[in-house]
Amino acid sequence: MNSTMEQTVLKLGYAEADITPDGPVELVGFNRTDATSRGILRPLLAQISLWEEKERGVLITIDSLGFKKELTDILRNLVCEALGITREKVMVCFSHTHAAPNADTTPGYFSMVCDKIISAVTKIKNHLVPVHIGCINCTADIGVNRRNQTAEVDKRIGLLKICPLAETKPKLLILRVTAHCNVLKRDNFFVSPDYFGAVRDTLTKRYNCPVMVIQGAAGNVAPKYYASTTIPSDGRSTQYVRTDNALQEMSNAVLSAVEQKIQKIVLQTAAFQMYAKEIVLRAEVPTIETAEKIAHEAKQICGIDGAAWLKEVRKLSGIPIKWREETAEVHYLTLGQWCLCGVPYELMTEFSLEAAKNQEYFYLNGYTNGCSTYFPTAEEFDKGGYEIYWAMLLYYKYYNRVYPLEKISAEKLLTFVKENQI
Repeated sequence: MNSTMEQTVLKLGYAEADITPDGPVELVGFNRTDATSRGILRPLLAQISLWEEKERGVLITIDSLGFKKELTDILRNLVCEALGITREKVMVCFSHTHAAPNADTTPGYFSMVCDKIISAVTKIKNHLVPVHIGCINCTADIGVNRRNQTAEVDKRIGLLKICPLAETKPKLLILRVTAHCNVLKRDNFFVSPDYFGAVRDTLTKRYNCPVMVIQGAAGNVAPKYYASTTIPSDGRSTQYVRTDNALQEMSNAVLSAVEQKIQKIVLQTAAFQMYAKEIVLRAEVPTIETAEKIAHEAKQICGIDGAAWLKEVRKLSGIPIKWREETAEVHYLTLGQWCLCGVPYELMTEFSLEAAKNQEYFYLNGYTNGCSTYFPTAEEFDKGGYEIYWAMLLYYKYYNRVYPLEKISAEKLLTFVKENQI
């Protein structure tokens, strides 16, 4: 009897690793001629929560803009080997900070991150403790829709509280938030986890336990507070607040929201499940005429040099290749009624709002198991601009395609997410 009960009790192991680079590195996230870091503002972390209830699964959060899918799969495979599980049991969530190393161009840094995560996983794999959990949604005003400032954003702070059995003091808090991790703008050259680090530090001090933060669907959501010597394009509105204390202001807003609700959480035993499904999506290769128009606009409006992108478009057109297909992983992690669903794109916030209708604790996120292109809604696709076209000119080499996913992809993805939720 006791053996059977023990097997069905939810268990947790937690560890973290400092993944701060030990010297100057190339930062990624802004279009800069020289992106070399000039010091450390706050350490970067990788955090690991290992779950067990009938099966094992791992949730890993990393302070990074996001590794490309191929590198993320290497990391996930290493974790699988260390634990004897399959890759769909490993979910990696990136904060999307714009002040972290470019792991894709810094092999030594990527290897260090992998080594430290595997070391942490190995230390906790045989040291799990029985837990019970509870969840609640808090509301925080930390983001602005930068493409449509009158549009709604996902203001939910999805709070999951994990406590040892028979205790109410948290062993771990997990927060899911939605706002771009670029409070620090392009004039910052210090390595930093951005506001995620401030949120962790503030809530860890308040609740005396580790705090993991998950990024939501923030592709078109800029942080409300920002720190910069200039006013960036995603700061030209009365909704934004420029302040030297922007990181802490973001954190204070999150803490205030959590403090209002955390005592209302009801703890209970819960089941754990993690699984993945795959969807095939397509992107066309633009005509040379269309590509030249896009490159001209990007240069005139954003100062982006699209010469290399244009060369790639011409090469594909000459083969000729008209379409590119890619297989995207849709990954689910369920703890009781609290469910994360992640894809390796920069999803716009409307996806999450639509997916959460009538599902209070369902969170559709981007930046999961890799970080690919912006994924626009059908409505935003028609408007064009940086998130739809111009960003491709900078980052196409990481995506194995040169154009956004076709307009119908938005409807296909949302339908697929809903149909495959168990």
